[in-house]
Amino acid sequence: MSQLLPVLVLAVFVIIFGVALLWISSLISEKGRPDAVKGESYECGLPSDTSGSTKISIKFYLTAILFILFDIEIIFMYPWALTYGDFIANGFGLYILGAMSFFLAIFIFGLFWEVKSKALEWE
Repeated sequence: MSQLLPVLVLAVFVIIFGVALLWISSLISEKGRPDAVKGESYECGLPSDTSGSTKISIKFYLTAILFILFDIEIIFMYPWALTYGDFIANGFGLYILGAMSFFLAIFIFGLFWEVKSKALEWE
């Protein structure tokens, strides 16, 4: 229980701090009817020509998601490469190599699927 006490104190502090910030912001905020100017989109001090809700192509989202997915997979490989020598010294080298080979096989399959499905073509 003594090891859990600092975590509980921090959790209580975070909750109290969050509630206090919400309460203070509600006191400071303007509580009136919404202003028409506040509802308009803002672009460098000039009145906008279009509404604030524009359609964005799904290709942008797909590219971003694929980038994040493959970036995270590469990040997982870095610590493995740093600690692989320790696993060899402890006799687990073949097991860890097999696990990373399986991970890389899934990674390469995903990469081939992405290219084959033409996910990054901008036609």
